[in-house]
Amino acid sequence: MNRPGLALAGFFRFFADKRVQVIGSAEMTYLKSLPAAEQVKRIRSLFNRKIPCLIFARNLLPGKELIKVSNEENFSLFRSSQVTMQLINKATLVLEQHFAPQTSEFASMVDIAGVGVLIRGKSGIGKSECVLALIERGYSFVADDVTYIRLRERKDLIATSPDITRNHIEVRGLGIINVASVFGVKSITVEKKVDLVVTLVEWDEAQNVDRTGLDNSFYEILGEKVRHVEIPVRPGRDLARLVEVAALDSKLKSFGFDSAKDFNKRLIERMNSSK
Repeated sequence: MNRPGLALAGFFRFFADKRVQVIGSAEMTYLKSLPAAEQVKRIRSLFNRKIPCLIFARNLLPGKELIKVSNEENFSLFRSSQVTMQLINKATLVLEQHFAPQTSEFASMVDIAGVGVLIRGKSGIGKSECVLALIERGYSFVADDVTYIRLRERKDLIATSPDITRNHIEVRGLGIINVASVFGVKSITVEKKVDLVVTLVEWDEAQNVDRTGLDNSFYEILGEKVRHVEIPVRPGRDLARLVEVAALDSKLKSFGFDSAKDFNKRLIERMNSSK
């Protein structure tokens, strides 16, 4: 979004021509101070820069001559009742959301005690069953099977569900379940920041599994690195409990407390003291 005050005065150096241009009271007062022919000339100079569109805030009327020019140039004019700065702020948020980098992951998403956990794994490994068990523990469901992710403000990965599958989860043997209807609306979160990625792998296929937690692993999404843990799957293991602990441990690490490093430090101190 941009207010083209200097451009209307004829100064186009560093003009942000790729931005939506907003005319507020100051710009409109300046235009009205000019003769009608000069107003048309200044507006036409904006149109020649191939700007996306022109919005008049505060329900300001562009005038017949300006509308005539926009029709001649096949150019879009809009009018808003919003105060100029409110319009700019709200439109900026909408534009950032719609034009942010986006991708999709074949994964499920859940909010565990404020930690957004993306659960990956090949089909049939138990992602949905794990999420269902976490919902039963009181945590919030975000998405099942396919998760849409967008990069907000070039730093935060925000996950949500496709519209058609929102609030629904598919469990083999049970079919499609409406989570909000079964567990209540408190069990639903529309979108959540991705703080941790958990990958479920078959026990026999797991290689170089971290036994201490000292090695930090990351998973890259849209150029951003997120904490990543790999959990081997075998009959009898409580996956939901393991994912829950991984999320809580990740939350502790975000506060600066690392259990593995603390244990390693105490172990080294004990070894040194016994020499």
